[in-house]
Amino acid sequence: MSYNIAVAGKGGTGKTSLSSLIIRYLLKRKLGPILAIDADPNANLGDSLGLAPRQTIGSVIFEFQGEKINIPSGLTKEAYLEIKLNDVIIESKGLDLVTMGRGEGPDCYCYPNLILRKFVDKLAGNYAYAVMDNEAGMEHLSRRTTQNVDDLLYVSDHSVKGVRTVARLKELVKELRLKVKRETVIVNLTPPEPSRFLMEEVERLGIGPVVTMPFDEEIRDYDLKAKPLLDLPDTCVAVQAVGKLMDNLLGVKV
Repeated sequence: MSYNIAVAGKGGTGKTSLSSLIIRYLLKRKLGPILAIDADPNANLGDSLGLAPRQTIGSVIFEFQGEKINIPSGLTKEAYLEIKLNDVIIESKGLDLVTMGRGEGPDCYCYPNLILRKFVDKLAGNYAYAVMDNEAGMEHLSRRTTQNVDDLLYVSDHSVKGVRTVARLKELVKELRLKVKRETVIVNLTPPEPSRFLMEEVERLGIGPVVTMPFDEEIRDYDLKAKPLLDLPDTCVAVQAVGKLMDNLLGVKV
């Protein structure tokens, strides 16, 4: 069984960067193999990891639903779909990537999400860790794509809107009775002195305590230059902050 980490929150909070730094942490400590799952239709986890997906689950499903599909003799439709889905996996040393991508046509998210869940559940057994970067809204949760999670990380930026989104996500998880062992709220892109108003809102919403992650200019520089975040130096402020977070989550004694 793999250790499953899911990252959720509204857009622009740095979810993908956080997911990438978590993967970097696991790779550096040789805790693989790792399955990275880009469950955001606006797929960019591959860019952040320096891996370029050839296809997405969305594109495979679209092709499979087409009228001109030719299934080789001796194969069932389900078996052939599984073969095609395996082509989505991008392999690298200690790390593989699966990208959901965008669905096409009616029910474009329902069916790919269902396929993604079944496909990932089957894949996960081959990996020590699975890290899922989820979409900005709540569709992935309401579709029950994110299930059986060891650590669900709710990410907010340094804004009241961000922490209110986290509060709604936490309530949705409770309503859906998803299997989540532990939840952690992270306020990302935080200045040296967090806003008093934001922390008061966190207390009012009852979602604390929170883990703060500092704003890091080096992350922005890497993004602008399209450099993989896996290549960030150990001295990077964000790398060190994520290291402390993961040490705590995994019970690593420093």
